[in-house]
Amino acid sequence: MAKIIGRKEEQKELQRLYESDNPEFVAVYGRRRVGKTFLIREMFRDNLTFYHTGLSVYDDGSKVSTEEQLRHFYHSLQMHDSDADHAPKSWMEAMYMLEELLMKLDNGSRQVVFIDELPWLDTPRSHFITALEAFWNGWGTGRDNLMLIVCGSAASWMIKNLINNTGGLYNRITYEIKLSPFNLCETEEYLRSRQITASRYEIAMAYMAFGGIPYYLSYFQKGLSISQNIDLLFFDRKAKLRMEFKRLFTSLYKYPEKYEKIINILSTRHYGYTREELAKILDIPLGGSFSDILNALAASDFIIAYKPIDAKKGETLYKLVDPFCRFYMYFADKALLGDSQYWLHNVNSPNVMSWSGIAFEELCIMHTEQIKRKLGIAAVRTSESSYTLRGDDHYDGIQCDLVIERGDRVVNLCEMKFSQGEYEITKSYDVTLRHRINAIMSRLKSTQSLQLTFITTFGVKRNMYSGIVQSEVTLDDLFV
Repeated sequence: MAKIIGRKEEQKELQRLYESDNPEFVAVYGRRRVGKTFLIREMFRDNLTFYHTGLSVYDDGSKVSTEEQLRHFYHSLQMHDSDADHAPKSWMEAMYMLEELLMKLDNGSRQVVFIDELPWLDTPRSHFITALEAFWNGWGTGRDNLMLIVCGSAASWMIKNLINNTGGLYNRITYEIKLSPFNLCETEEYLRSRQITASRYEIAMAYMAFGGIPYYLSYFQKGLSISQNIDLLFFDRKAKLRMEFKRLFTSLYKYPEKYEKIINILSTRHYGYTREELAKILDIPLGGSFSDILNALAASDFIIAYKPIDAKKGETLYKLVDPFCRFYMYFADKALLGDSQYWLHNVNSPNVMSWSGIAFEELCIMHTEQIKRKLGIAAVRTSESSYTLRGDDHYDGIQCDLVIERGDRVVNLCEMKFSQGEYEITKSYDVTLRHRINAIMSRLKSTQSLQLTFITTFGVKRNMYSGIVQSEVTLDDLFV
């Protein structure tokens, strides 16, 4: 069995469910390439009674028919020693065949049935959900030794049709797992398991480019630096990830260009756009289909919806948070220039440094729990958001990407700075910081105090201006 990196809570819960004396219906979802299939197959490699994965509906640009999905399901039945002598004509018949197979193989021990990429089976007019309801409600719930695990990268489908189902599968899911990308600590552990040597600065650079996506990290080659690997995976003429952005959406959505356009727009403004702004730019109505697209992107962790601390009543912003999508939007045009070593040639260029600053801020926001742990407030009730102060007669506009409001009435204003050495606060930046602090303090409650927190790669350089910093978090603190 391959070593499973991280996923400790998920493994613990899956083992508990496996050992229970009740029928279990487990839904696992998350962004494509995040490692859902690997987790389940490695956890139950020797205990899978039946395994099937749906055929990709959109990968090659053509639609897969219900008949093709059923023939593929029949093949899986045969591989597991089914007595069925023909391909099912409907999903209802397919589920009857699965019931017969499981009864044939039943020896009293736990039976684990794993159906991967379940949303792909739900082709138009296939009545798949009705058949799944019949299988679970009419048969599965009476089998105390049955554990049904279903996976899907189309997270919005999983949430709508299974977890929040209002029909026959209402409240039938006994446990749900949303699998998230690796954090920095898990990314470091994964690379080390593959004997890839890199400093934490380099690992952070890799994370800022590709995120904590195991599938992307699996392509990193031992003996190459992180910069060389970035070139190999994205800028080389045969780069494996150059077309990944297109595949992400064409494999999940019927009209991928709509999703790509929203990602493209969100990449142009760091703090995001409102629904109204997005709809206006796209020239589409603020209807249900538009909401479905935003919800689908959020469910798969490509974007987030959040309310800034100073937001107007009812105002919600949508923001791009997927590192790979941001990296692609920033450098896709550079990948077409033909320089297969673009990253090595430009790693210290203003263009890359500009991207690094934004990407590092996103990395920090993804590791807010680690930041709170370093600040000693992990057990304190907090809320995290951005803070946008629009310009007025007294202040210019101010954008702060991470503000932590604490239950002990302290507010941490977090400045995040990516640099190759200690970060030096200059005289002019000191003026900016004091202006920012005064502007925000004027808007806090009288019972609140403000602390300036610097989150940097290697700390703040001590000089006559560094005393303004109340607390520090370094890159090493994020690797916990």
